[in-house]
Order: sequence, then structure tokens, then C-alpha cells
Amino acid sequence: MPHYNLIEELTWRGMIQDVMPDTEKQLQEMTTGYVGFDPTAPSLHLGNLIAIMLLVHLQKAGHKPLALVGGATGMIGDPSGKSAERNLLSVEALRANEQSIKTQLEKFLDFDCGENSAEVVNNYDWFKEFSFLDFLRDVGKNLTISYMMAKDSVKSRMETGISFTEFSYQLLQGYDFYHLYKNKNCRLQMGGSDQWGNITSGTELIRRMDSGSAYAMTCPLLTKADGTKMGKTAGGETVWLSADKYSPYKFYQFFINIDDQDIPKLLRYFTLFSKEEIEAMEKEHETNPNALKRILAEDITRRVHSEEDLQKAQEASQLLFGKNTSLEKFENMDDSILTEVFETIDNYSFTKAELEEFGTVIDFLATTLKDKKGDLMSKSEIRKMIKNNGISVSQEKLTKEKSEEKVAFPLIKNQYLLLKKGKSYSVIQVKD
Repeated sequence: MPHYNLIEELTWRGMIQDVMPDTEKQLQEMTTGYVGFDPTAPSLHLGNLIAIMLLVHLQKAGHKPLALVGGATGMIGDPSGKSAERNLLSVEALRANEQSIKTQLEKFLDFDCGENSAEVVNNYDWFKEFSFLDFLRDVGKNLTISYMMAKDSVKSRMETGISFTEFSYQLLQGYDFYHLYKNKNCRLQMGGSDQWGNITSGTELIRRMDSGSAYAMTCPLLTKADGTKMGKTAGGETVWLSADKYSPYKFYQFFINIDDQDIPKLLRYFTLFSKEEIEAMEKEHETNPNALKRILAEDITRRVHSEEDLQKAQEASQLLFGKNTSLEKFENMDDSILTEVFETIDNYSFTKAELEEFGTVIDFLATTLKDKKGDLMSKSEIRKMIKNNGISVSQEKLTKEKSEEKVAFPLIKNQYLLLKKGKSYSVIQVKD
């Protein structure tokens, strides 16, 4: 018997967009369910994480999760949510991506826990021997053109154009569901709300080809409070789950910097804290959203990456904003992480010869330090800040005497000068 009611759990978490009638009834017995993942990149990304969490909750509720890696459909390209035809990858690239994705999924799902152990399946295994004529005869005849064109994923592309290749995608995905239904007793497919049309095509194929019953459930797409898609940084960088493509430090910082309004949703989507635990946290930190962001960032970084990666990310984040950070801590930080930390603040570059040309430190600072409006500060404003102990260079308070000397400070890792004005930092890269 299932451990708890999956629909109730996902409902309070806000993780259900659409669900077919009688799905809850089906889930009263142990059910095999699957989510499909597109292997067109060597890593899953933040937008995939909510679908991964659907499988996590499915398994925690006592059901059996299947993660389908679309080795065959990845060669085609799903038109759902796309405005144009995508570039197709080579077989070799897809194979390598599939293995990377399986490794990521193993961090979330238990592949060795008895009858509800997770499995990874690859639709290339059943499509590679399926001839085009056999597919048209056995599968294609079961869905009409009008049925397929009524799907939003197709309708939205009719004006800009959709190839027969992409048009056929819902038939291929539908057959995946049918194949898993026949061979793995899979009765449920889950995914993002943009997959509803493809998923229900699968339930329709199962009904028509086998007179069987199967079910569908989708979650909301991952969006910010303002309705825009979440999963990219302000600079348009994708938040990947792979440390190679998006570092644990950046990943941690992404959640530290989310909008306050997004905290309740992300705590429910991405953590495994109970309803009571989350509500208690929110009550305790009602006036301190940053504390909730840290809880979220710590939990998700630990599970996506590791405890060690989390600790390194926290140490790196404390470099600029922790209390009494010594020069030694900057020196001991990994070069790659330090570079990422410095990317988050104002950057300047000088050669050693250029620094030697400045008459005094004041002259140098007058070319770099800016006021709140973003304008360069005057020398008199800089002197006033120095008098009030408001400027540090490489973690040492700048004195009046030192400010009138030539530029000569110890360099972090033999190449960086770190300036601090009030609470804001800037970094100078010193080149030969």
C-alpha cells in the first residue's frame, strides 16, 4: 500500500496544474509513473528540477518512478514551448548526455529499495528497431490529424511553421507511454504543464490500442513572482544542475538572491520539509526573508551538489559579506571560485606600469571609486571617507598617511587589489 496520499501532498505544495479524473483512485495502489527528460544538453537545469521532484514525491509515497531519457525523441525535438525548430544533435552527443543525466538523477532517486526502486529507461531502446512503415501502420492510424492539430503545442506553431518531424513528436511520446504501459505496467505520466497535450495523447493511444486506462498529471512551469520564466540569471545564464556548467557557488547565490515573493513557492517545490516544518519556518522568520533564503539555498545546494560543495559556496559567499574576513581566506580560496566571487562586483584592470604612474593612492582611487549615483568620487570626498575609516584596500583600513603615498599594496594571489568603500566592494586586476 502507498505510504501517503500523493495528490494531497502535491496539492499543498502547489505542484499540480492539471490531473486526469480518477488519478487519485489509481494511486490508492502502488503505481508506476514516469517523467521524460530531453537529453539535448549534458545536464538538466532548474526548470527540470520540479519534474524531478514529482518523481521524488512519487517514490516517497511508495510508488515506482521511471525516468525516461529520450534518446530517440531527443533526435527529433519537442515543439512544446518552442517558437522555432531546434538544432538536432548527433547520436554520440545524445548518448553522452544521457549518461550525464542519469548520474544527476541518482542524486534524487533511490535505485535500490525493493519493488519501488527507481529505473532509468531510454526510448531509443524500443525505437531503434521500429521501422517507419510499422510505426505508421501500428501507431499512426490511432490518432487523427484533427486530434493532433488541436494540441496547443502544435496550434501555437502553425503560423511560424512546424515540420512533420516535430509534428510527429506527440505520436512518439504517446507511444513511449504505451510501451511503458505494456512492458512496465506504467499507469501514470507526469511533466510540466506544457506537456499536457503530449501526455494525454499517450493516454489516448493506450485506450485505442489496448482498451487500457492510464493517467496524466502536470505541474506548473517554474515562473517568478512577476510571471516570467525562472531558471535563468538576470544576465540570461541558464541555471544548470551540473557543477561543470554552473558552479555550486553560483547555484547557491541564485537562491540567496531570489525575490522575497518567490520564497514560499520554492520552499514547497524544491525542499522535502513537511507542511508543518515549512509553516513553522515562515512564522519564525516572518520579518527576515533572508533567513528563509539561506534555508532554501542550503537545502537545495546540498541535494543538487553535495555537503562539501555547500560549505565551499558558503565560505565563498562570506568572503565579501562576512565579518572580519582576513586576507588569508582570500588567498586560500580556490582560484575558480574566487574569480566567480569577483565577477559579482565592479571590476577594473590596470597594468603594474599604469599603477606606478599615479602620484598617490588618492589619485588612483579617484579613477575607480564611485558614489551612490555611479559617478566618480572627488578627491575631497575620498579624503573625507578615509578620515572616517570608510575605505579599505585588501582588507586593511586605508590611513591618511598611506593614501598620500605611491600605490603599493599586497596583491591577493599576486594579481588582485580589493577595494572596499563603506559596504561596497570593487576589485582591481593588476596585470604585468
